[in-house]
Amino acid sequence: MNLFLDYLTVTALFAFVALPAAIGFARERRITRQLRDAERREAAPAETEGATRPGGVTRRLNGRSWAKA
Repeated sequence: MNLFLDYLTVTALFAFVALPAAIGFARERRITRQLRDAERREAAPAETEGATRPGGVTRRLNGRSWAKA
């Protein structure tokens, strides 16, 4: 019985340490998936000639942009 409690304790401590990392990993995957889907939706209307984004907003990249295009 003592060996079982030792294994249970080690497993519980491992879960306690690994759970935040697993939750963070799942959250990062969800955010990445959302960004990829948004990028695909944004790129789809640009394929047609004269298409504008909702609200008439166009995306322009200038030399001073912080994002690398």
